Amino acid sequence: MLIEDQKLVFCILPKGVALKVAEQLKEVHGIMSSNISNARGVGKITPLAYRGIAGQSEKEILSVVVSANDADEIFEFIYHEAHIDQPHGGIMYMHALPKTTEYSLPEVEEEK
Repeated sequence: MLIEDQKLVFCILPKGVALKVAEQLKEVHGIMSSNISNARGVGKITPLAYRGIAGQSEKEILSVVVSANDADEIFEFIYHEAHIDQPHGGIMYMHALPKTTEYSLPEVEEEK
């Protein structure tokens, strides 16, 4: 089933932050599906950069698809929960998805 008028909220976060944010999305907003993946990255302004050392740090990528009506509210919620406003807190952006498909699990009969 195709769904229109959705947005993708995409966050690059320090290691250890994404799962906590995903749990809060579930608890507060009822968002049951999000994706978390791992990456490595080097920031332009990092503590090691001042010493001339190119150090990589582990990052987590959190992505969530939400309706366009709820997108600004969810974006702001993630911004505060993930502490994006703190130094080295990460980065996030949002963009429109013209069409998405619904994700649902099949119904399973209960075992007796």
